[in-house]
Amino acid sequence: MKQLSLLLFIILVHLSSCGQDQNKNEISPSDESSETEIVPKINPEGTTVSTRILPPDHFIRNAQDDLSYGDYLRNLPLKPNGSKVKLYNGETKPNFNVYEAVVDLEIGKKDLHQCADAVMRLRAEYLWEQKRYKEIHFNLTINFRVDYTEWLKGRRIVVNGNNTKWIEGGSTSTSYAEFWNYLELIFNYAGTLSLAQELQYVPLKELQIGDVFIRGGSPGHAVLVVDMATNPETKEVIFLLAQSYMPAQEIQILQNPNNPEFSPWYSVSDIQDRLFTPEWTFNSDQLMRFRE
Repeated sequence: MKQLSLLLFIILVHLSSCGQDQNKNEISPSDESSETEIVPKINPEGTTVSTRILPPDHFIRNAQDDLSYGDYLRNLPLKPNGSKVKLYNGETKPNFNVYEAVVDLEIGKKDLHQCADAVMRLRAEYLWEQKRYKEIHFNLTINFRVDYTEWLKGRRIVVNGNNTKWIEGGSTSTSYAEFWNYLELIFNYAGTLSLAQELQYVPLKELQIGDVFIRGGSPGHAVLVVDMATNPETKEVIFLLAQSYMPAQEIQILQNPNNPEFSPWYSVSDIQDRLFTPEWTFNSDQLMRFRE
């Protein structure tokens, strides 16, 4: 009976991570697309988000401090131009006008690295690279907080149905391999539902790099703002989005289904009540941010 309860719990967590495509019949009509006629520039030789995807004419990337989260995200490494997204099992995700580029980061061999997991992974890796270990913590769907600093003490998590506790006996290594073990534990027992409860709401007009459009639930989904630019004359703000999805897959920079000529950039001014992305539709009030 305990094994059955645990199995049902894991299934529920994965359902709350990323939903199957709910957006194919919800793409906004073409007559509601952006009126922006400026065509963005793609540099096929670029190896990062900022060097591959250039802002349109008259737009300037928003300033970011060195070593900031925003600077980290816009400098994510990209696979060669034209690469296809790989699933955790090595299969290819066809690109039916979904993504512009593929982030060059390993995702493991398990069906764990889905939408909310990618958001948590990038935030955690940014902090880990700066050795800001005390800031790395996530809540499991059963509302149990897992601090990385406890993991570094050799403590590990045991989940038994709805009962979760720390036990002793794990490695105290700060290696990336052991850090990845921590992340896979988070991926396994956390999802959009738990992540949405951890984040704080922000209004669209205060959009920043690192913010998350998220719908927590079963199904749910999350996409991450990885870059922004502004037209200093018109004050129009544009942004890039990244996601993972299900089954577990590499992180991808999304195309803009509302305005192919402006893709992959999205404009804040185009968002009224909803944000349409290739595989999900968000309400405009589903923008959230990691708490400092």
